[in-house]
Amino acid sequence: MDTVIEIKHLEKHFGDLRVLNDINFTIERGKVVTIIGSSGSGKSTLLRCINLLEVPDAGEILFNGQNILKGDLDASTYRSKVGMVFQNFNLFSNKTVLENCMIGQIKVLKKSKEEARIEAMKQLKAVGMDKFADASSTKLSGGQKQRVALARAIVNRPNIILADEPTAALDKNTANDIMNVLINLNKNGKTVVIVTHDRSVAEKCNRIIELSDGEIIFDKENIPA
Repeated sequence: MDTVIEIKHLEKHFGDLRVLNDINFTIERGKVVTIIGSSGSGKSTLLRCINLLEVPDAGEILFNGQNILKGDLDASTYRSKVGMVFQNFNLFSNKTVLENCMIGQIKVLKKSKEEARIEAMKQLKAVGMDKFADASSTKLSGGQKQRVALARAIVNRPNIILADEPTAALDKNTANDIMNVLINLNKNGKTVVIVTHDRSVAEKCNRIIELSDGEIIFDKENIPA
């Protein structure tokens, strides 16, 4: 299989606290991979390192063979290829659903407003939120907000989607809906990496990597139910 991300001997400390210890694994293109662990296991920190929101203290993160930690990589360009979805949605409360999905395209990719609008509407439709384009983001349910967050993550046509606890704040039915959206995105060519503490979410993924106290204790291929 084609490796898209490779993690080598990754270390991360916060002061005297060692959060990640000698992490090694690969992510294959076209897979749905879950990183599971209890609170404090280091899983969210690991995801934030992959997206350069945290800087590791040691090790390498290779994206298509290039070490993204060397300093010669433009972070904005990299993040346009690796979309991030947060547990708390991180939507702009003073903007509509459509505006939330346009702003990054305009500011980062320098698209015109019309180009950004067309792409935003396309991806909102892909997650079932195009009918809410003109709604305030504050008027949405948790599941709707997460769908908008997913649409915002894919407007830049990323190769990879990183999702940090995307179902944690949702009821079971809504969580299942969000997982279905992520799986459909995978079927349409996206590599998906999901951080979760929920084993029922993990069992829907192609591969399960479990962290405990900053170390990998379990790594297996999985056949989703």
